[in-house]
Amino acid sequence: MYHRIIELVAFLPVLSIGFIVSPPRSQERVYRRQISVNSEAHSTEKKKIFVLGGDGFCGWPTALHLSNEGHDVTIIDNLSRRKIDIELGCDSLTPISPMEVRINAWKELTGKTIEFSDIDVAEEYDRLATLINNERPNAIVHFAEQRAAPYSQKGEKQKRYTVDNNVRGTHNLLTAVVEADCCAHLVHLGTMGVYGYGTSGGEIPEGYIDVILPGGREAKILHPAYPGSVYHTTKCLDALLFQFYAKNDGVRITDLHQGIVWGTNTKLTAMDDRLLNRFDYDGDYGTVLNRFLMQAALDVPLTVYGTGGQTRAFIHIADTAKCIQLAIDNPPDAGAPVEIFNQVAETRRVRDIANVISDLSGVPARFLPNPRQEAAENELDVSNRKFRSLGFEPTLLDDALFDEVQLVARKYMDRCIPTKILPASFWNRKRAKECAEQSPIEEESAEPSKPATTVA
Repeated sequence: MYHRIIELVAFLPVLSIGFIVSPPRSQERVYRRQISVNSEAHSTEKKKIFVLGGDGFCGWPTALHLSNEGHDVTIIDNLSRRKIDIELGCDSLTPISPMEVRINAWKELTGKTIEFSDIDVAEEYDRLATLINNERPNAIVHFAEQRAAPYSQKGEKQKRYTVDNNVRGTHNLLTAVVEADCCAHLVHLGTMGVYGYGTSGGEIPEGYIDVILPGGREAKILHPAYPGSVYHTTKCLDALLFQFYAKNDGVRITDLHQGIVWGTNTKLTAMDDRLLNRFDYDGDYGTVLNRFLMQAALDVPLTVYGTGGQTRAFIHIADTAKCIQLAIDNPPDAGAPVEIFNQVAETRRVRDIANVISDLSGVPARFLPNPRQEAAENELDVSNRKFRSLGFEPTLLDDALFDEVQLVARKYMDRCIPTKILPASFWNRKRAKECAEQSPIEEESAEPSKPATTVA
């Protein structure tokens, strides 16, 4: 009898002060997720996918790409980026259609349906949680964050909005996924800026680094964060939330540290004017390469900040959508650490890009005082081996693709407000004062460039 009792006790949960204690709720969820995702973990079959922020510059082409691949796509967006256009007094250079027109045109052209739900992820938690619980998506792509570093430095209102919107939205999403217990794989669009842009002295790995702790102990830790703006800081905070929820609740998470996106349309957004992607050219939202290409098309001097010695990572907009697809098709297991990819194609120095575009177009570069608090010169060596191993063949900076962007810019040049091209946000009072006092730097004052590092 005694031995039988021992055998029974061996199957019971932890015994504490005479009472049977159940495993923590979060641990039960991890166990259930491990069981439920076994069959779908690396499946490329049709999935139900939510695209948060699907009306935006990266979100819209990605939503079309996933729908075209045969997935059931629902866009969740509160159209906040369009509202910021009104705030800044500067629309997209391309005329983007209302969301209803966009998805109706997609249905008309392809026969495929994209659903849309107008939800503020940061403010309307109950609606988001209800939708996730009812629909139980297989994957959730998270673009729903204020994405511009300059805008996040514009003033106290924009700084607070960026933190409130980005961090609260990410945490609402994680909480909703856990409470719904729906086993969704979360794919988040992060930024290379979490690593910082100081010269690291070596290749930046994908998310984690091997270190030796005091006492000679070996460990793998998250790469130290070194954000360069309020926006980049929110992405670092996102990363910490991901680490906790992956460890504590077994949420499957892929964090994509993406470079600067260039290009405007993909083959799908170019199918019809009603599907056009947005093209930001202003000093707050216009990414550096797109801004240069637009200026060249309009015969406006290219605005290079400081010496142009900043080295940055780049990726074409079409590759963004392809990488999201690869991430969805290759999720981590439940309970596994956060999967981190460096979503980049190549690195280039800003003044070298300006020189290429200037040589092609005949439009000169104009060197302006730098509104950012950053190193005047930096090297950048980045690993993207994980995506390469999954078959990713990146689109490199190419004259023909430059022409495509410039054709778009020329077509809609009448929509451009030239005064909006110049920087209107400054990192601190000192930078604002120096930019106001300094005259533009002469082109000859920039030092010759060292060769930029290519991505391995």
